[in-house]
Amino acid sequence: MSLESFSIIESTLREGEQFVNAFFSTAEKIQIATLLDAFGVEYLELTSPLASPESYSDCVTIANLGLSAKILTHTRCTLEDAKKAVDTGVDGVDVVIGTSSYLRDFSHGKSIDQIIDIASEVVSYLLSQGVETRFSTEDSLRSDSGDILRVYKAVDDLGVHRVGIADTVGVGTPMQIYRLVSNLRQEIKADIEFHGHNDSGCAVANAYAALEGGATHIDTSVLGIGERNGITPLGGLIARLYATDKNLVKKYNLPLLNKLDHLVARLVQVDVPFNNYITGFASFTHKAGIHAKAVLNNPETYEILNPEDFGMSRYIHVAHRLTGWNAVKNRADQLGLELSDDAVKYLTRRIKEKADNGSMTLDDVDELLYQAAKQENTAEEVAAA
Repeated sequence: MSLESFSIIESTLREGEQFVNAFFSTAEKIQIATLLDAFGVEYLELTSPLASPESYSDCVTIANLGLSAKILTHTRCTLEDAKKAVDTGVDGVDVVIGTSSYLRDFSHGKSIDQIIDIASEVVSYLLSQGVETRFSTEDSLRSDSGDILRVYKAVDDLGVHRVGIADTVGVGTPMQIYRLVSNLRQEIKADIEFHGHNDSGCAVANAYAALEGGATHIDTSVLGIGERNGITPLGGLIARLYATDKNLVKKYNLPLLNKLDHLVARLVQVDVPFNNYITGFASFTHKAGIHAKAVLNNPETYEILNPEDFGMSRYIHVAHRLTGWNAVKNRADQLGLELSDDAVKYLTRRIKEKADNGSMTLDDVDELLYQAAKQENTAEEVAAA
């Protein structure tokens, strides 16, 4: 499967609503949905309409916004849920049922044969209603591979549009995901969706491995918010794909990532992490002297992502003991100051000495640069006279 053929199912308004600090109002959901649509995601997934009366009305409202993205809702694999979902007017319905022994024994208590019967009934109904239909096994990574293949084949034979693999507890490794998806790709005709949690820090790597294995759809959320540690973050997936080949993400409005991350961070009352993919404040900051020199000559020496493509800016940090004279000279140029190389090298030594004896700020560095420029200008004037 070619990586170029993937679609993003953006689940901030479903999985993201399960984040501990997420309490989105209808107006906030519309704001998020509209911005995600402008970014260019292919799908928006919403909380089940059976969750609450407002959840139902939110599905109806967003399904009628006239967005370019297809609107999906996510429900249990029951006929009652499926009918309620169709009534909202969404474009597609994502149904899910647990297949691991943990969930079969301690949640719904059904056998694999019973699951196949239920799935067949619900999927057949949804297909008869003309909605895009996805069937997913919950906790796929801790399910017996033979069991889930039986279930997938049953719904595939019915003509389901997409089957879903869910690493519900974030236990999978990239190699496991790749093998599971690639094996499934050889057995069924339907598209394959991957939903990966981040409990062990592998969500982005696992999503990418799923694409390499033949998955066609990846679930994401803004900042990765969701149940517990959340799922594959939208920005993380974009960064990984861009680093492989930036043409893979040219269909998306990349500069909107920063606005999306900060909007959702504000709504759920968290900070955008300093090391967040693309939009963290340190993402394009260079500090060590050897790094700064190389980046000033050619940014690709220490940057796999071009900040300008994301509407971001590169920053060369100079107010510290690790600074180099190339970085200091660059700062002088930014300020429009003409200083000789000897003067810049002298100032670099001064900055290092001052930093060793206490903290320095950019204002401190600028003051030294302005003073040096003034002294050089005075000296030139005296020499000219």
